[in-house]
Amino acid sequence: NVKLGGLGPDYEAIKEKVKKLKQQKEYAKQIKEHNMKSIASVQRLPTKPQVVSSVSRQKALDYAKKIPRPKTFTARQSVEEVKEGRVLPQTLNADSLPQISSLETLQYRHEKEKEVVAAFRTLHIL
Repeated sequence: NVKLGGLGPDYEAIKEKVKKLKQQKEYAKQIKEHNMKSIASVQRLPTKPQVVSSVSRQKALDYAKKIPRPKTFTARQSVEEVKEGRVLPQTLNADSLPQISSLETLQYRHEKEKEVVAAFRTLHIL
């Protein structure tokens, strides 16, 4: 009772496949209807209020306002320089910045730093 394949199409196997595809489509349709009903019954969460997006420049400016500014380095004035009056007094106005006192002050500082470096070199630290 063995049925071997023939030369023509097998209509019985095609009918079974078509029947199976119809069942799958019907099942998918039922699931889709069920999901649509369940989504409609569930209350949707309130959406977040949309913030008006600003221009990237405005965002950058807002960010810059929030960052703390770094402390500026102020060089300590030696007592001798203040007595000699070489250093200009600093004013509270930000408009007028103190100028470099003089070339002599810078040369004096350079000589001191050279002595410190020489001391380190004698100790073989540098």
